[in-house]
Amino acid sequence: MEDLLKRITINPDIAHGKPTIRNTRYGVAYILEYLAGGDTVEDLLKEFKDLEKEDILACLAYAAQMANTKDFKISA
Repeated sequence: MEDLLKRITINPDIAHGKPTIRNTRYGVAYILEYLAGGDTVEDLLKEFKDLEKEDILACLAYAAQMANTKDFKISA
């Protein structure tokens, strides 16, 4: 997972400092929204030709890490 996370960068000058896939302006949240909406990894690779499968897996790994390190309040 550590290697995948190297694909995620945070730069205050890109996307208002939100996490993006390295060398792109694709936000991690943007990719996760597609996945949450039902798109598959294969769908995203067809749509975003400059991404690799590992980039999408890196977004999932980043989300998993955030879920394990942050407390989120979710209403019942």
